[in-house]
Amino acid sequence: MFRSLTVRTSAKVFAKTRFFHALSTSKNFIFSPEVKKALSNNGPVVALESTIISHGMPYPQNVETARAVEDLVRAQGATPATIAILDGKVHIGLEDNALERLGKIGVKAQKTSRRDLPIVLSQRLPGATTVASTMFLARAAGIHVFVTGGIGGVHRGADQSFDISADLLELGKTPVAVVCAGVKSILDIPKTLEVLETQGVTVSTFGDSKRFPAFYTPDSGLDSPSRVEDATAAAQAILSNHELGLNSGIVIAVPIPRESAADARLIQSAIDTAIAEARENGVVGKEETPFLLKRMAELTKGESLNANIALVKNNAIVGGKIAYELAQLKQIS
Repeated sequence: MFRSLTVRTSAKVFAKTRFFHALSTSKNFIFSPEVKKALSNNGPVVALESTIISHGMPYPQNVETARAVEDLVRAQGATPATIAILDGKVHIGLEDNALERLGKIGVKAQKTSRRDLPIVLSQRLPGATTVASTMFLARAAGIHVFVTGGIGGVHRGADQSFDISADLLELGKTPVAVVCAGVKSILDIPKTLEVLETQGVTVSTFGDSKRFPAFYTPDSGLDSPSRVEDATAAAQAILSNHELGLNSGIVIAVPIPRESAADARLIQSAIDTAIAEARENGVVGKEETPFLLKRMAELTKGESLNANIALVKNNAIVGGKIAYELAQLKQIS
């Protein structure tokens, strides 16, 4: 009976969430030709955030990594759609010159979450999208799979600062699957998982273990509520999420490959030092995460940055496969 319901409702559900044709004529949205063609053909598309380009690493390494990630998505049969804001327009997919431009702007680009979108657009500022805003814009464009490095979460000391990433609230109300290496380990992972549970967000580890990853390392010491063994199982979960109309996201947590993982003790020591320095210098809010990641790279002599690049590329491979499988399932149903 459930399968019968699935067949009858899946096309209707996805039609309700696909606003591409309306947005393609909106003055605020520009689709790259590659993405426009893929969406028009109901092909697999993977959204990519742009904060990792502007704030994640220096130029030209940021552009080189972004291009490599896009190519890895293409190699899985999917189309990459890097999302950013340039000249007062939301770009769904960056052509090469726009990607190069954003990479050179770097940290001068506005780190743009959902709340920042009206200001960045109206003032025609260069904006790099966070997880939260990328999810929102991807959904509006009809893209259901999003690849990033790691999601934001509950900051350490949040019992005093109330600093909880908007990513978690977005996951509670936006039906986009986020393929990531878990929560950035500079954050409070147990409390983040609790908030995700409260928000009704499905969290699954990808692969043969339920252990929730810790970004730079494959094991946080905690279990995910569930596990999806491969791309097909992940795509089936995403399809079910849409068919049920849950209107919440899914976290597909992909452990970093062990051969690319950083040394756990080195990472923990660097985290402790970086957080202490942030507190001493009064670094708070949206400036805290870029500060901590930069100091982590310095304190680990590049090991954390190398792990970051490796996990993003691995996530791109997994996300591309999931998007491909999801497109196949949608055709069947």
